[in-house]
Amino acid sequence: MIAPMARITFVVFALLTAAWPATVHAQDVPGIEICTVEKTMERRTSCLQRNVDFLQKTITKLTTDHQQKIDATNRQIEALKGAVIGLQKLVSDMQAEQKKAAEDAKKPAAPAAKDAAPAKDGTK
Repeated sequence: MIAPMARITFVVFALLTAAWPATVHAQDVPGIEICTVEKTMERRTSCLQRNVDFLQKTITKLTTDHQQKIDATNRQIEALKGAVIGLQKLVSDMQAEQKKAAEDAKKPAAPAAKDAAPAKDGTK
């Protein structure tokens, strides 16, 4: 019985090889040595180890570079979130002022003084 993870790996590999063009050429990687030209096992092993060391250093460098970019992006996102919160507060304050102004405009003007005492002109 094939384990589920092995089955998934096989399916992914099969899909990738089916989608891959038939004429794939090897790509040279700067800094990688060709170890197949070495005759002795010791030299071939040390060549492969240098390649592994080079790749590990490259991966470490790329990881730190990308982590710095991610951290900078996260800081920018937090700053933008703060700006959005400030703008939302400003908009809600402005909407409250507009609503209050509209309510004040709908209220009728103060009624004329009907109940005021009649003016005394000296006659009864």
